[in-house]
Amino acid sequence: MKELTLQTKITACTLEEMNPTLRKLVDKAKSMTQNAYCPYSHYHVGAAALLADGQIVAGSNQENAAYPSGLCAERTTLFAANANNPQTPVLALAVACYTNGHFTKDAASPCGACRQVMVETEHRYGQPMQVVLYGEDTCYIFEKAADLLPLNFDADNLEKK
Repeated sequence: MKELTLQTKITACTLEEMNPTLRKLVDKAKSMTQNAYCPYSHYHVGAAALLADGQIVAGSNQENAAYPSGLCAERTTLFAANANNPQTPVLALAVACYTNGHFTKDAASPCGACRQVMVETEHRYGQPMQVVLYGEDTCYIFEKAADLLPLNFDADNLEKK
């Protein structure tokens, strides 16, 4: 038996400390919280993806009374980006959350399903995708989505050996 240690590099910063490109992406994610349809949780989530051609694709969470039928902002954004720009890699994804009349103080963390879709997006394009999680007090920047989901499930797991 052996023990493994996993390490993840996370940059903690404020919005003002980010480079202008990431700030613009976060600002778009923040604005998208206002498009969320969340009559049940009242937890507004917005996301924005920066594509390799400079285009920004954005989305928000969409709830449903039958809870499993809703979809998170991260997935609406990445699915829209991938469906409408199938040949254009996603370079970065920013996520912001708004609830009880203000943005969250600390960065909210994506659910497991969203993490899996983020990692699949990296695999699809064969390159890392930066992930920026916004919080009014603290933001987190991950250099790649796989850092959010170590030991992830991918196409290699499906190969018959």
